[in-house]
Amino acid sequence: MLKIYNTLTRSKEVFTPRVEGKVGMYVCGMTVYDYCHIGHARVMVVFDVVARYLRYSGYDLSYVRNVTDIDDKIIQRAQDNNEEISALTERFIGAMHEDERALAVLPPDIEPRATKSMGDIILMITALFEKGLAYTGSNGDVFYAVDKFVGYGALSGKKLDELQAGERVEVDQAKKNPFDFVLWKKAKADEPYWNSPWGRGRPGWHIECSAMATRCLGHHFDIHGGGMDLQFPHHENEIAQSEGATGEKFVNFWMHNGFVRINEEKMSKSLGNFFTVREVLKQYRPEVVRFFVMSSHYRSPLNYSDEQLDDAGAALTRLYTALRGVTILTGKSSKYSDRFKQAMDDDFNTPVAVAVLFDMARELNKEKNKDADLAAQLAGELKELSNVLGILQDDPESFLQAGDSVKEDGLSEEEIEQFIQQRLQAKQDRDWALADKIRDDLKQQGVVLEDIATGTNWRRE
Repeated sequence: MLKIYNTLTRSKEVFTPRVEGKVGMYVCGMTVYDYCHIGHARVMVVFDVVARYLRYSGYDLSYVRNVTDIDDKIIQRAQDNNEEISALTERFIGAMHEDERALAVLPPDIEPRATKSMGDIILMITALFEKGLAYTGSNGDVFYAVDKFVGYGALSGKKLDELQAGERVEVDQAKKNPFDFVLWKKAKADEPYWNSPWGRGRPGWHIECSAMATRCLGHHFDIHGGGMDLQFPHHENEIAQSEGATGEKFVNFWMHNGFVRINEEKMSKSLGNFFTVREVLKQYRPEVVRFFVMSSHYRSPLNYSDEQLDDAGAALTRLYTALRGVTILTGKSSKYSDRFKQAMDDDFNTPVAVAVLFDMARELNKEKNKDADLAAQLAGELKELSNVLGILQDDPESFLQAGDSVKEDGLSEEEIEQFIQQRLQAKQDRDWALADKIRDDLKQQGVVLEDIATGTNWRRE
């Protein structure tokens, strides 16, 4: 049985969908004012793996991931660029989709945008007014009255009275309570606006997700995900808004992935250790980056470093090498599939699932020259399980011979083949010293030769 760590209860729970065989999952997506960074990549890959495994397990999944295409940062960036907001957001939405495709992240089933959800947002705020949970502040903004919602703080473990006593908050004289948050912002000069019962303005960030989630998946659904940084206040506020407006439970399971750290420090623009996906992909192949993300459990911190990514590249190479030159026979399963499912059923434990793939690769290497039928079955099973993780779908020969071509220009395939032929001739002439020299020279240039019964394979390091 699948067990998921539920942030709301702080425990692993057996996953039972609200409707048998069907799952609704909403994940907080990107705010599109810049290129996606490696933290966004982790969210993309983590919940892509979750979605793939739920479907592999037989569930009919509706996966929703939103786009925030209006907020303060977007407005500021457009003004800085002297660019139309719609042009800015379309450009970065396009870039986000390019990054997704590079990382083998399948698109969500529904990708709602905040700017196209205004009717739903206004209806939800109206419902909050009717329930006595919203009010208009002295500055014309609409706020949520946090102290009117029983149970505020359950997700984050923060109690309102403790927050008020122990944490600094920005003083806003327009609010009745310093922890009240904005639902609708009154329009300022030269800012975009929409008409509402409370005048011209635009929504606050929190209400956008509540409105989009409930519109796409209903008032009550199975899984809500996002980065750990969103747990408070964003997701806490989503619960208050959604349950306050509908009177129903909002979400059964809350999933949060851990932070990305750069050389053991939290990733931060202020520390200068901030990398976009595009910058990383100039140094490492996309599949290596995806594999690296899955090398840590999704709830654990992920330490980004060149050494970790190099290790991920070497690990992928070992897996592809096992598949090299083997016939693929699909449709067979073994103890490895059972072990893989056990790992993934344990809160999507990808490090353990990957370890199962390596055990398969070791047996596959042993059986290649012993039992062709068994090797073909193992290779097919390895490919099928790897597809659940979104890896090992390239042709092994192509992957191994491409190497880290993103890093530097090396020998061409034609040049490598010429050296291999020269080495073959040297071996025929029993000039072992020359044959060894050619092999070592190629190794120095990042090309590894592997002698097999039928000739010589090669791969790039």
